[in-house]
Amino acid sequence: MLSIAIFGAVVIGLFGYVYWSTTTFVLSQSDSAIAAMRDNLRKAYDLGGRDALARAIADRVAASPLHGDIYLLADANGAAIVGNLNTWPSEARGAEGWAAFSAAALNPKSPGEQSLFRAHWQTLPQGDRLLVGRDVSDLDRFAHEIYWALAFTLVLLFVLAGVASISVTRRTVGRIEAINATSRNIMDSGLGKRIPLRGTHDEWDQLAQNLNSMLERIEALMGEVKQVSDNVAHDLRTPLTRMRGRLEKAAMGLRSPDRDEAVINSTIADLDDVLRMFSSLTRISQIESAAKMADFRSVDLSRIATEVVELFDAAAEVKNIRLSVVTRGPLWITGDRDLLFDAVANLVDNAVKYGKDAGEVTVTVNERDRLAVVAIADDGPGIPPQEHQNVFRRFYRLESSRCTPGNGLGLSLVAAVVRLHGASIALLDNAPGLKIEIRLPLSQSNAWGPNL
Repeated sequence: MLSIAIFGAVVIGLFGYVYWSTTTFVLSQSDSAIAAMRDNLRKAYDLGGRDALARAIADRVAASPLHGDIYLLADANGAAIVGNLNTWPSEARGAEGWAAFSAAALNPKSPGEQSLFRAHWQTLPQGDRLLVGRDVSDLDRFAHEIYWALAFTLVLLFVLAGVASISVTRRTVGRIEAINATSRNIMDSGLGKRIPLRGTHDEWDQLAQNLNSMLERIEALMGEVKQVSDNVAHDLRTPLTRMRGRLEKAAMGLRSPDRDEAVINSTIADLDDVLRMFSSLTRISQIESAAKMADFRSVDLSRIATEVVELFDAAAEVKNIRLSVVTRGPLWITGDRDLLFDAVANLVDNAVKYGKDAGEVTVTVNERDRLAVVAIADDGPGIPPQEHQNVFRRFYRLESSRCTPGNGLGLSLVAAVVRLHGASIALLDNAPGLKIEIRLPLSQSNAWGPNL
């Protein structure tokens, strides 16, 4: 309504200016013509007196009787001497001035019709009075048309504005109520509800779509929390049950230093597995909190890959796997060196662990499309395409890998590191085997060397 009021004020001001400027211009043109006629008649008076002035007025009236110009020469008492105006107008008072008045029209075809005249009068030296004017009825009608057009426009403006405001308000309230209704349904029945879209692709549809995306994200996070809770409970049950069984058996049996030492060592090993699981969860949470970004600096991705390969070289030899690294010199990125080392190490560890015996694992570092790409390829059984997204979930393990040591948190840690660095990760078919690529933004220091 404030916008409507401001717009209405602007329109009123615009039309008012048009009305004022138009009428002022036309009136000034009319006054100039009247002044010119008056000056000509005054010259005739100055040269020949009253008689010369009377003849000039008579000639003008006779020359154009219906032109719309009025002339009147009257004596000091206001009695008409000559002219086409019968009586001296009452509006013309004083010695000299301008006046607007109504009088009988000069057109004999419209007897009794009144016209609006504007005239100038002055008192002559001998006491006579001269009035010269012009019919301005057309100007008056034009001014009335502008006035009524302005009034009609303002009424139409406010009617349309009222209709528009009611329509917009009803539409806005309706969309807000749809969001409120969905919110109430979510509070009553869970996160499965979504705000309906109308297909208009306007701001309200965009807001609804964003809120729906947020609800889907919240629902996915809640599902992950439930899945993590279930998996933690499941993975803790086995080692705790084993520990309880050993301790219970040891408590009921005879004391033996060798047997007690074995029970203690196996219990410590199970506790270490539990502690490693909680340590991995804590580390993933710290990475996802983005607090580690304070440690970002320029690091050489090629050097990190080379050090990881050297670390796992002995483990690869046990399975007779040929582990190699291919780089093209230093490739600088901005990130946390320790986290990137852990991520690449997790991927190489998985490739060595699940790759086939006497196979090959290759770590490649290169630049592609202004991105630094580190790829780990093996020739093992690979991962089915339908499982590519699931393997990054916490505690998720493929059926084929459940018999091997691990807790299903390695790829979750890799995904957290990738998200922290604004990078992306892709699982590709190596035919045979699996190829995992991490694509990271290049550091600007590649143009001039490392920024240490």
